[in-house]
Amino acid sequence: MTTGTVCASDPALDRNRAVLRYILETYAAERPEAPFVQFWPGDEWSYGETLRRVRLRATTLARAGVKRGDHVLCMMGNGPDLLCTWFAINYLGAVYVPINTAARGRVLEHILDDADAPLLVAAASLVERLGEVSPGKVKTVLVVEGEAQAVAGLDVRMLEDPVEEEASLLELSSPIEPWDLHAIMYTSGTTGNAKGVMSSYTQLYTMGPDAFDCVEEDDRCMICGPIFHCGSTLYVYAMLARGLSIGMTREFKTGTFWQAVRETGSTYCLLLGVMASFLLKQPPSSDDKNHPLRRAFITPFGEDGPLFAERFGVDAWTIYNMTEISSPMVAGPGITAKGIAGKPRPWYEMRIVDENDIEVPDGQVGELIVRTHRPWALMRGYYNNPKATVEAMRNGWFHTGDGFRREKDGTYFFVDRLKDVIRRRGENISSFALENEVLNIAAIRECAAVAVPSEFSEDEVLIFVTPVEGATIDPVAVTEELTKTLPQFMVPRYIRILDELPKTASGKVQKHILRSAGVTPDTFDRTTQAPARVSA
Repeated sequence: MTTGTVCASDPALDRNRAVLRYILETYAAERPEAPFVQFWPGDEWSYGETLRRVRLRATTLARAGVKRGDHVLCMMGNGPDLLCTWFAINYLGAVYVPINTAARGRVLEHILDDADAPLLVAAASLVERLGEVSPGKVKTVLVVEGEAQAVAGLDVRMLEDPVEEEASLLELSSPIEPWDLHAIMYTSGTTGNAKGVMSSYTQLYTMGPDAFDCVEEDDRCMICGPIFHCGSTLYVYAMLARGLSIGMTREFKTGTFWQAVRETGSTYCLLLGVMASFLLKQPPSSDDKNHPLRRAFITPFGEDGPLFAERFGVDAWTIYNMTEISSPMVAGPGITAKGIAGKPRPWYEMRIVDENDIEVPDGQVGELIVRTHRPWALMRGYYNNPKATVEAMRNGWFHTGDGFRREKDGTYFFVDRLKDVIRRRGENISSFALENEVLNIAAIRECAAVAVPSEFSEDEVLIFVTPVEGATIDPVAVTEELTKTLPQFMVPRYIRILDELPKTASGKVQKHILRSAGVTPDTFDRTTQAPARVSA
């Protein structure tokens, strides 16, 4: 356990170091020509140019009625408009509320109503979704990246920034403090509505800038995941707060990733979920080490971590985080152990507990719970959802829902999401461990393991797999291969081959959809060596 003490002089709690408006103004004044962002493909903005554009966008938002403390919704993908709009919202002391670009239907309707935001800034290609739902509290929609389309009941118009800022509109009624909200980020809901995580500047600073001791003065971070997700937001902020730079792609694409890294000069990146695996499945090339990348944060850290480091010549790191917390563990470089998350950073306490919050012995698996000595370094709660807040923070600790074990030397290892643990024949199976083993098979690009009901008791194991481009998956061969490398109780009974796994826009596999689908007529059954028989 590692702890720290809080004092009034702590630089993380100084508004000039922790609050976006003041950070941007400082670097724009001190080094206006220094690069901040290289869009790929697209323009490069210096710190001075970034501040100029942000103040123009902030003028636009202020003219639309945005004031200090207001909530403003954003629904668009990576690019100049999303980055500029996020910064402009915070520049005014307002609260940034990003929406996953995959959201629609009831998921979107819930956020529009729950966020208490009268203004939405949206990409033109996504505006039509508003006509399919109740707009909730939204009254006005400002459209970017295309032409505005009318939506009944809403004031929809193009967002047009002025040629000159209106300085009087950019004045603040009071300073923005580190404990003020910078964002409400809605986490994916699988068994209920998405929950809005209230995040302060202190949380964001602790999550990003304060966590990356490995960052060097010449570093540029490649942002290839969506910045409406905290996983990329913290990396943008980490580089901003240090006066360094980022490269930014519209989205992660396996075929163009290395080109983007080379052309932006990026030196480190976050590879979340299946990204590292996808890159490893690409055919080997003489250019595999011909790039400027020095470090890769691979999260969660599976068997693909050391393989990625060796093949592409980078240092392997990992970081453990959730939208509700603030990067309490970082590990690297040179890590190789599957599932490693690291040791607690300063300010944090951690425990691994059973269902009654009683601590379990080292080596045993339980739920990781976290608390911090730094005020506001964890979420301020779930917006409009005190019941969920109390449940998550019961007994004074944030409950992650993640299964961990701790070794005697104090190193923590991720085992699985607790809800994804499969119970079969008296044994607990980590879907994370099983999926990593399946991904060692050359023809398999992706894998997701879920529990399905057994006709006897407990669970059976079903894996969903997708093929590498040009490859064919033979379920009999897959079973034979896994029988050689896995305990018998872990070998899946069922295998279903899909073209793609359902994912959120941030790349997370939507296992609840796969569980709901369950065993279908086209699912291979190992016990019969044939498609499963499914009762109507």
